[in-house]
Amino acid sequence: MKPKVLVSDKLSAAAIDHFNARGIAVDFQPDLGKDKDKLRAVIGDYDGLAIRSATKVSEKLLTAAGRLKVIGRAGIGVDNIDRAAASRRGIIVMNTPFGNSITTAEHAIAMMLALVRQIPEASALTQSGSWEKSRFMGIEVTGKTLGVIGAGNIGSLVCERARGLKMKVIAYDPFLGEDKATQMGVEKLELDEVLARADIITLHVPLTDETKNLLSRENLAKTKAGVRIINCARGGLIDEDALAEGLKSGHIAGAALDVFATEPATENPLFGLPNVVCTPHLGAATAEAQEKVALQVAEQMSDFLLTGAVSNALNMPSVSAEEAKIMNPWLTLSGHLGDFAGQMAENATQSIAIIYEGSVAEMNLPALNSAVVAGILKRANPDVNLVSAPIIAHERGIKISTTSQDKAGVFDGYIKVKLTGAGGEVMAAGTVFSDGKPRFIQINGINIDAEIGRYMLCAINQDEPGVIGALGQTLGEEGVNIANFTLGRAARGGTALALLYLDAPVPQKALDALWRCGYFQRITPLEFTA
Repeated sequence: MKPKVLVSDKLSAAAIDHFNARGIAVDFQPDLGKDKDKLRAVIGDYDGLAIRSATKVSEKLLTAAGRLKVIGRAGIGVDNIDRAAASRRGIIVMNTPFGNSITTAEHAIAMMLALVRQIPEASALTQSGSWEKSRFMGIEVTGKTLGVIGAGNIGSLVCERARGLKMKVIAYDPFLGEDKATQMGVEKLELDEVLARADIITLHVPLTDETKNLLSRENLAKTKAGVRIINCARGGLIDEDALAEGLKSGHIAGAALDVFATEPATENPLFGLPNVVCTPHLGAATAEAQEKVALQVAEQMSDFLLTGAVSNALNMPSVSAEEAKIMNPWLTLSGHLGDFAGQMAENATQSIAIIYEGSVAEMNLPALNSAVVAGILKRANPDVNLVSAPIIAHERGIKISTTSQDKAGVFDGYIKVKLTGAGGEVMAAGTVFSDGKPRFIQINGINIDAEIGRYMLCAINQDEPGVIGALGQTLGEEGVNIANFTLGRAARGGTALALLYLDAPVPQKALDALWRCGYFQRITPLEFTA
């Protein structure tokens, strides 16, 4: 059956065309996002949801989205999506962080120039027939200091354009390295230094718990007298009441805002002030940007639904289509190793240690980690996947550690998983052969070479004669056919292990008969899915 995508906001026709061209059934209902009840009534029929800012993806909506696998936001902001609820349900949340970067950066520069030259007010008065040339005394931006808060995709473009205007650029960004700052031609400073030195401040950070009211009353008081403030990022970054007071007092010379704490903004303490320029969230509103983000979200969602490739996901590691081709056997192995450990563990998991050696150590380890954790948790949570697994593990207080190292053994690469619980440890290691098939190569320190099948049986015993015969005879008498049989032991006379690949699940009657043989310390039936 074709994957099915709902587009519930206005999106460029390029996106619809792309979905159709990729063989994905697309339902374009651009006004549906405004009707919460209707959207909730139909969302259960779709594998993907493509939106802009009008659709609000709440936890209540997600409870009705039984089939939903991916939410694609055409744009960068995802304030309208409950990411935590989506992650718990294993739904990937994607955005398109690069499609509207240039457009938003240009809007910030345009807002700055409009503000310092008072263009909107001058235009309105001139068109009303009032010629008041002396009233509008602006300032030049050349030689002024621009303080950029957030030097990521958009902020870095603003820096580049500001330097082209011969401005001195200073920046605050905890993630900006000194080398990168030098390369960009900006001076990296702490926030208080930027506030104190900048003639104009422009914001380019996401809205998070850490950045909410970043320009608080306290921080606005730290700014240079006569400062001008630009916000084309997200509403909620500025204390709007404190900003209005600063504008009225004259400490702040002007402000230009494209975004507001409450949108649509029909009322706001900044409205009506003479030294304020406002636009209705137009940062990404160019034909070029809308085309780019619409096409990009359609490409990303199509790639995921058809090939499993993940791009620009906010709640799981990205895996490109090229990576997916190479990694898929290793992702399968990771899941099987986790699944084996989870089935063998006798008590709740306390910690998971994962070791990557050789070629696999150069791959996308966060994705492989997620596959291991999902495999371990799937017995208790059948719906767990690569998205929800880390969230569930964190909620349960499970500690996860990862180690990678160069090739040291006989295999080009392998993965080892050690699960620790109240009942002790379970360890399993595996590799992927040249035929692309994953194999178990070590169980609890015992070397083996076992093909992985859907139905398996792990038997642990003391190394002594008669065990193999008892296994084969007992299973044969109960009608269980053995497809493959792998043996290993720690040392002669020590702990031994048999791993059997079977054609069907082991009946309880057969398990009971094996226990009666008296040879086995432990017998565990296993089941693996692809």
